[in-house]
Amino acid sequence: MQIRAVTQRDHNVLWDMLKPVFRSGETYAIDPNISQQNALGYWIGADAGCFVIEENGTLLGTYYLKTNAPGGGAHVCNCGFITAPIAAGKGVARAMLTDALTRAKEAGYAAMQFNFVLANNTRAIDIWHRAGFDTVGRLPNAFNHPKDGLIDALVMFKTL
Repeated sequence: MQIRAVTQRDHNVLWDMLKPVFRSGETYAIDPNISQQNALGYWIGADAGCFVIEENGTLLGTYYLKTNAPGGGAHVCNCGFITAPIAAGKGVARAMLTDALTRAKEAGYAAMQFNFVLANNTRAIDIWHRAGFDTVGRLPNAFNHPKDGLIDALVMFKTL
């Protein structure tokens, strides 16, 4: 597997990955009816980069890396991750996280924070905990999940 920066030629396949995740409304606090243009702008517009992981020319996942907050918070970064359904269980999320942590350190960030990890996203929580992230906050009933109703969101943090 290889991780590289997103290029213009990736946009249609990237949208194919983003669209079902955003439309489902089950993991991201994004308008489920977001347009392709706005979704790509949101994902690709990250100030520290947007990346894809591929194997034999097939895109298996994507992540963005961005400054979490301006000014006094600019030393902390944030990421978003999406794995293509065909790549589930292949270690793609772990590989993207490892890459993101390396790129974040190289870019001079002192920490990484996930602002809104849904409490029912146990696979992601397990990956983040195994990578050394701590759950530093819990937002009760912060997300209205389309199937599970009101669920908590976690804030997760790791010093780099």
